[in-house]
Amino acid sequence: MVELAAFPLLDKGALVGGCARLPVRIDGERLAAEVDALPASLWGSRGGRVGVHNQAEAIFLRGHAPAEGDKPIEDREPFALLPYLRSIFSDEIRARPMRCLLARMQGGAYIAPHIDRGDYFAKTIRLHLPVTTHDQVAMYAGGRVYRMRPGEVWALNNCGVHGVLNASATRSRTHVICDFLPDAPLLELLARSDRGLGVADAAVEAELGRLQQQQHVR
Repeated sequence: MVELAAFPLLDKGALVGGCARLPVRIDGERLAAEVDALPASLWGSRGGRVGVHNQAEAIFLRGHAPAEGDKPIEDREPFALLPYLRSIFSDEIRARPMRCLLARMQGGAYIAPHIDRGDYFAKTIRLHLPVTTHDQVAMYAGGRVYRMRPGEVWALNNCGVHGVLNASATRSRTHVICDFLPDAPLLELLARSDRGLGVADAAVEAELGRLQQQQHVR
């Protein structure tokens, strides 16, 4: 298991901004078909995640949810069923993966704005690979809204305020979410990434704020 104590704290504001699209293109249809072929029995739980992630289903591919305690970060059985995803990590991103999961948000679900705190999050780089999504999904980060599409790879500054809104009543959103060590090939991709794709969206920001307040009142 990798010892994170040897790694420095990252300035994700400088490395990522809010979100940054990496100069990498993957086969979105192939990835979606691979995920769709997973046994349906793997879905249906939060995978041990709690708090703001209560509305998202999860399948952990590597490691465990932080709420489950200090467990080893190793491959889980479902990861072996996703050979194309594994090849993306080794051939395109070329960095060592840490915790990794599939996250599915049903229509109307949201993840309230929050910050991921702790050395683990400050020393790893979080990537999102959209599997299935649509135009009513908004990723909010750094005061901007981003639309992520299949075939793309995005870095997210999860050490800043971020959240997700799925405004569709019926359509779900599924992403691969994986934290990577800051190995040189990934840092080089980040240096060439596009950080100017976020837009100000007062309606999304207001709705996430309303939902966050509603969550606190309950």
